[in-house]
Amino acid sequence: MKTDLNLLKQMDFLIEIDKVKSIYRKSKTYSGEKYENDAEHSWHICMMAMVLAPHANEPIDIFKVIKMLLIHDIVEIDAGDTFLYAEHREDIFEKEKLAAERIFGLLPDDQKNEFFELWLEFEEKKTSEALFAGSIDRLQPMLSNCLNQGTTWNEHGVKRKQVFDKNKVIDKGSKLLWEYAQYSLNQMVIQGILKD
Repeated sequence: MKTDLNLLKQMDFLIEIDKVKSIYRKSKTYSGEKYENDAEHSWHICMMAMVLAPHANEPIDIFKVIKMLLIHDIVEIDAGDTFLYAEHREDIFEKEKLAAERIFGLLPDDQKNEFFELWLEFEEKKTSEALFAGSIDRLQPMLSNCLNQGTTWNEHGVKRKQVFDKNKVIDKGSKLLWEYAQYSLNQMVIQGILKD
């Protein structure tokens, strides 16, 4: 076989990102039977984005959204998963940026630059695609808690105000999805699962 340097770099990257399957999140699967890993989360939010794309506030390039959702958590290979409701989240961006530079740096330059720019766009939330992707990324674990009796919220003492405050960004990508989220959260309050 003739050696192709780009192919070897791409294979190194693909082997490295297998580690995403071993990064466990604080949220459980919808059934509540186990904690989900980053790969499961990425697959689920991509499916959600495809199905829910018609509800975006603005026209979006769904392929770009899916690419963002597939790569945004790859940085957790180095930076780890940080709980959304954790008190100290100040240095997350810098840790994840270093991780993005290293991991995407395994790829040939054109792909390295594309992936890094997509990751950065997702983080900055300035485009319609990034806003919608961010909405889906917040909606999925929120629904997990709604469907499994608030398991993660209860384990970590997360209160009603925290959940509403952290998830209201869903509105920036889809007003309709935020209406649905608020309805779901209000049901958790009524049932006494999400408390003050």
